[in-house]
Amino acid sequence: MNASSDNSNQGKVDSAGSFRVRLPVDLCKRGELRVERFLDAATEVFTEKGYQHARLSEIVARAGGSLATLYRVFGDKEGLAHAIIQRRLEDLSARLTDLNLSGLPPQQALHQAAERIAEGMATAESVVIHRIVIGEGQSFPEMRDWFFDHAVAAVRGSLREYFEQEVAAGRLKIASPTTASSQFFMMLFGDLVIRVSSGNLKEPDADELRAYAQAAVDLFLHGALPR
Repeated sequence: MNASSDNSNQGKVDSAGSFRVRLPVDLCKRGELRVERFLDAATEVFTEKGYQHARLSEIVARAGGSLATLYRVFGDKEGLAHAIIQRRLEDLSARLTDLNLSGLPPQQALHQAAERIAEGMATAESVVIHRIVIGEGQSFPEMRDWFFDHAVAAVRGSLREYFEQEVAAGRLKIASPTTASSQFFMMLFGDLVIRVSSGNLKEPDADELRAYAQAAVDLFLHGALPR
C-alpha cells in the first residue's frame, strides 16, 4: 500500500462532523518549519498552475524535504489545500480578534473591520483558496462546504455579535443582525473576490483596498437614497 492510499482519509469529514486538516503526526521544530514551507510552496504552485494541474513533486522541489514527508503530514494534494484553508482561517480569526470592535461606534468599527477583511481577501493564499472553493467546488464539495461553514461563518459570526451589541445599545437599527452580517460581508466578498481571483484585479494596493472598504461601509450605513 503506498503513502497516498495510507492517508486516503486526509481532509475528510469524520463521523462527528469535524474537519481533519492535518494527520496526527509528531513533528520537531524543524519539521514544523518544513510544514510551513510546504504550505508556502503549495500556495505558489497552485497560484501559477492551478489546483488541478499542480504537481506534488514540484511543490516538494520548491519547499525542500521529501515527497514521503509531504504524504505523511498532509496525505495528498487535497490535504495540502485543506491545510492552506485552515492556516488562512487562523490568520483571519487573529485579524478579527485583534480588532476588538466592542464598544466602538459603527462608523469606526465597520471601517476597521472592512479594511481588515478586504486586505485579507487580497493575499496570495486567499486567492488560491477562493479559486479552489469557487472554481472547483463541485469537484471538492467537502472542502468547499467546510470553507463556507468555518472561514466565512467565522467572519459573519464576529460581525453578527457586533451588530447585536449595537442594536441593544440603540446605536444601530437592524431587523436581523444575522442577515445584516451576511449582507455586509458579501458587499466586500463578492466583487473583490471575483475580480482578484479571476485576475481582473491584480495585486491591489493598500489605498485601493481601503477606498473599496470605505465605500462598502458608507453604502451599508447610509444607503443610496438622499436623506
